[in-house]
Amino acid sequence: MDYSKQQDVPLYSALEKFRRLRVVPFDVPGHKRGRGNRGLVDFLGQQCVEIDVNSMKPLDNLCHPVSVIKEAEDLAADAFGAAHAFFMVGGTTGAVQSMVFTACKRGDKIIMPRNVHKSAINALVLCGAIPVYIDPKVDTKLGIPLGMEIDDVKKAIADNPDAKAILINNPSYYGICSDLRTIVKLAHDAGMLALVDEAHGTHLYFGDNLPLNGMAAGADMSAVSMHKSGGSLTQSSLLLIGEGVNEGYVSNIINLTQTTSASYLLLGSLDISRRNLALHGKESFGKVCEMASYARSEINEIEGYYAFGSELINGRSVFDFDETKLVINTRGIGLTGIEVYDLLREEYDIQMEFGDLSNVLAYISIGDRLQDIERLAGALDDIARLYSKPEASFFSAEYVTPIVKATPQEAFYAEKEKLPIDETVGRICAESVMCYPPGIPILAPGEMITREILDYIKAAKEKGCSMQGPESEDISELCVLK
Repeated sequence: MDYSKQQDVPLYSALEKFRRLRVVPFDVPGHKRGRGNRGLVDFLGQQCVEIDVNSMKPLDNLCHPVSVIKEAEDLAADAFGAAHAFFMVGGTTGAVQSMVFTACKRGDKIIMPRNVHKSAINALVLCGAIPVYIDPKVDTKLGIPLGMEIDDVKKAIADNPDAKAILINNPSYYGICSDLRTIVKLAHDAGMLALVDEAHGTHLYFGDNLPLNGMAAGADMSAVSMHKSGGSLTQSSLLLIGEGVNEGYVSNIINLTQTTSASYLLLGSLDISRRNLALHGKESFGKVCEMASYARSEINEIEGYYAFGSELINGRSVFDFDETKLVINTRGIGLTGIEVYDLLREEYDIQMEFGDLSNVLAYISIGDRLQDIERLAGALDDIARLYSKPEASFFSAEYVTPIVKATPQEAFYAEKEKLPIDETVGRICAESVMCYPPGIPILAPGEMITREILDYIKAAKEKGCSMQGPESEDISELCVLK
């Protein structure tokens, strides 16, 4: 990385120059720098609405960047160790789907862990690729899916030598990492692309003593959520590509679905955040790791909780662990993670990232403070003292192995009927069902509905998990194949 160049912010500088010119706007957006919508100015501030502008020559165009956006993308590529970086304004969903669309067309196979984000499965619905799922091992005590084991990857490759790519999560929402370097090599040896979903791994590119990142492992493409641990505005992301990937073709793929009216608020935030990470990321994420370690030690002093960490590493299903992920298992106090999540929000004004049936996640990043960690630990202590119950028997895992009967695209577009959920056992699902966050489908299109899966869905609903996916708003019905 060229640190002297990393101080530059070409896109942000162009936006600031444009603001000072006070150009008369006879273009979109129609609010005309806020003059036509005072409520918007009151909500966002004059400084914000003044740079909510349309593409123009001085500000370049995201669909075909040739000046300041291209310069900003080149700096991002340098900072992340990539051959090229694309600015994405449709979130990492857009980046993940662009990876899949680049690697696969209708009928092509792609190897992936079944506990992928819904964006990857939705990509299969759109392009018609055929998933080859690797079922993750499960830690039944903690109730979490683990990483892909190398033997399972080797078997998937041997059984499907015609697959076009392997998709790898790095890390998972729970901080679990697979053996990324070995999986990338296996993919390349088999003539397949290695695609990495690093929605929760921006910091891996800048922090010390953290798991390996996708570009360093030699991956062909990586989707990176700058807005999560990188500090940019929500919905802004990066798609990184390695040497040997056709940059022009990837650009064409992105432009199939990405907006032609990209927000300069999002683009500018990517430029500023890249500079911040390049210049200060090592120091910042060092502090993040220290805070997470301190929080882990404090919370593990409270009876009934278990904030797990690198002790889970076994070299196989947990090849490495992201220490910045503060995941707290709540089974020991007799409450589900979502119940603790709700108590923290309603009684202590603490907003956690998500709660599931066994755990609650605090997302620790560059904007957190030590006093916030102490407040969280104190609130958890209170909850254990005031609300704990005898330890209950919850589901053994946050992942139920699916029975795949059709591809996601075949099932999604097939003739279907809507049935009461209790009448769907044995039928093939035509839509997705998931708790969001984390957005990992419990059911995906093309999978058989079993009693175990329905029991899991009902339990998640009863405990207050935020459910989404089906047409039915209250998840009382499911669409199934006729």
